[in-house]
Amino acid sequence: MDYPAISLEALSSLLRSGELPLTHYLKNLLKRLSDEDRAIHAFLPEPEREKRVLEDARFLLDKYPAPEQRPALFGIPVGVKDLFNVDGLPTQAGSKMPSDAFEGPQATVVDRLQRAGAIVLGKTVSTEFAYFSPGPTRNPVNPEHSPGGSSSGSAAAVAQGLCPLALGTQTIASVIRPAAYCGIWGFKPSYGRIPLEGVFPFAQSVDHVGYFAARHEDISFVAPFMVDSWHQETDHPTLSLLIPNDAYLHQADADSQQHFREVVQTLADSGLEIKEIELFPDIEDLNIRHKSLIAAEFALNHHDLYAKYGSLYSPHSRELYLQGRDISSEELFSLRMLPEALRNEIQKIMWQHNANLLLTPGATSTAPQGLSSTGSPLMSLPFTNAGLPSISIPFGADRQGLPFALQVIAASGQDEFLVFAAREIHRALSTSQS
Repeated sequence: MDYPAISLEALSSLLRSGELPLTHYLKNLLKRLSDEDRAIHAFLPEPEREKRVLEDARFLLDKYPAPEQRPALFGIPVGVKDLFNVDGLPTQAGSKMPSDAFEGPQATVVDRLQRAGAIVLGKTVSTEFAYFSPGPTRNPVNPEHSPGGSSSGSAAAVAQGLCPLALGTQTIASVIRPAAYCGIWGFKPSYGRIPLEGVFPFAQSVDHVGYFAARHEDISFVAPFMVDSWHQETDHPTLSLLIPNDAYLHQADADSQQHFREVVQTLADSGLEIKEIELFPDIEDLNIRHKSLIAAEFALNHHDLYAKYGSLYSPHSRELYLQGRDISSEELFSLRMLPEALRNEIQKIMWQHNANLLLTPGATSTAPQGLSSTGSPLMSLPFTNAGLPSISIPFGADRQGLPFALQVIAASGQDEFLVFAAREIHRALSTSQS
């Protein structure tokens, strides 16, 4: 059986029952990682990976000898972005700095996954400090193209089938965009619903933890083990979608806009209620202010590190630090007011139009060629700034076979409804193809 091709829930059932022996599964997965990651570079090198992972497996088997007592994520391997502290593994945040600069308690979300039985398969590649300078990771769909960033390795690892679940972070577009480029699902919950403790900060006012999986049901299955106060709802309102047809949407290239228009028409034909509105007439100003906010907080977070290790920073990170250092405390105070104000304004517009979802392209384009850039983050920027939950749905491909995606956004705290709605939207699109 090709285990990457089955759902997380099915894999969990096989591992918990023992029908699929845990050590057998992990040894095969580790071999696959060893063979295939030489070309993709999703994971950071770890000389003793097999020994550590199999020791973790034996610990789980000793702790839970009876299958009926095994937790829901028993033995599920997880890729963890190199921004999260993990006990026993170094953190370098994609940089050239020594790992002792990032030492600290294990990330809360990693604790949660391990309590549910998950095993950390390894650290995945991040761009430097989760910003611009990419690592060596390639896109499994086409290795000549970017996997996106900054959660490059996590998205590529899931897309390649090296692990069924991986953690990422998003400060602009670092979950939604790589998910879109790699043709998988990415979920960024509302601001704060997955704790940031133990994650090296980029800009705390807009940092989010999110995760990647191969299919919708995997996103839903693992949510209760990571997201605060997750509750599975059975009654949901009718879907009503808004399309921001203004300067924001025109940031996407012509092919992405055309694909998006075709998707919107398909959804309308399926009976979904869709309305086009002007949502971000001042998008250029919003883009600039978000960049200023993250630069200012980046500079504060790196004040001591830059003084000691500044020569190890890439030109892009150095430029961001210097930009942020010049922003006054008064301006930063004003910038920190933006997320709440923007969130309230977006939700007010949704309420005025009796809408409960926003729909956009997942990225401004399909994955760009080359590894020097991780692509434009502009489709996700406003919703990250506002702290709204968003999810990337893979659907369709361009003439080169590179994936297109949709981004669906809900009101703050409506994460459970968003995950339900994404399933319904994907079903409507899939039905149209059959």
